[in-house]
Amino acid sequence: MTTSTTSPPAAASDAQPQHERTHARTLAALILGIPSVIALMLLAFAAPALHSGPSNLPLAVSGPPPAVAQLTGMLGQRAPGSFEVTTYDSAEAGAIAIRNREAVGGIAVGPTGVTIQTASGAGAPYAALLKGMGGQLSAAGQHVTYAELAPVPSGDPAGSGLAALGLPLIFGGMATGAALVLAYRGSITARIATLLGVSVVAGLAATAILQFGFGALDGNYLLVSTAVAAGVAAVAATILGLGLLLSGPGIALGAILMLFVANPLSGLATGAAWLPQPWGDIGQYLPLGAAGTAMRSAAYFDGAGATHAWVVLSCWVAAGLLLALAGAGRTNRAAAHAG
Repeated sequence: MTTSTTSPPAAASDAQPQHERTHARTLAALILGIPSVIALMLLAFAAPALHSGPSNLPLAVSGPPPAVAQLTGMLGQRAPGSFEVTTYDSAEAGAIAIRNREAVGGIAVGPTGVTIQTASGAGAPYAALLKGMGGQLSAAGQHVTYAELAPVPSGDPAGSGLAALGLPLIFGGMATGAALVLAYRGSITARIATLLGVSVVAGLAATAILQFGFGALDGNYLLVSTAVAAGVAAVAATILGLGLLLSGPGIALGAILMLFVANPLSGLATGAAWLPQPWGDIGQYLPLGAAGTAMRSAAYFDGAGATHAWVVLSCWVAAGLLLALAGAGRTNRAAAHAG
């Protein structure tokens, strides 16, 4: 009796090696890809932080010309490259420049001594730096007084309340935009109306928590709320537009832009001038940096110095909504053609 064996088809015999190769490539992509993402995240957040510091900070100096010249020379020797000095005729003129956010602080030389003009609302590092300089002048025998021109509230002496808004603002905007792409199937008009409504309510709620709940703000409530709402809307509109135009990859692209570019370059915690340049300036053209400047101006400077920030936020909202309209229009045309 003769027995015979049947060999498996070639396709079946090749299936397992092919599956193993695919599995190996997937593992290799995970092993290399995830650490690469971690490294990029570290670079995005650590590089600005480690290279931040005083560099060409706008400083208002006022007083008699000989005294101003002597003070400017001393600053150049003791803190080379730290300040970009603008001279003013009087301490009052310097104070106006500081309140208009044209300078982070000032030094006024008078007949009885030196006045250090600080604006803690511009960012804690600037006030600390100027107070340290005041200590040096005092140690050198000068009579030094201090004038706070943009104080932070007693409930938040470090001025960290606004910085705490960063991630909620980003994630709130991202979640709104992504939800309107993935979970909401209404018209583009309804999506835009929902986006604006969420942004307004988020701005009012977040500002109320900081101002009335924690006492971290004491500025114009509606103005600060509007700045927060504009920031949420700018992020949400960008995600909505990219998502409707490019689907999932568009949402991912918007998330990467907001989390790993706009966030570390925003200067929310310190003010943009403390970041290394040109990155601090670049951050002011992105939604979170512009929102931070608008919020800081509204909270501590009666809205002064925020024109550029409002223009940037408006441009991001408009661009995002235009992309959303384009994406929705393309989808509608494709559906009509398929029907």
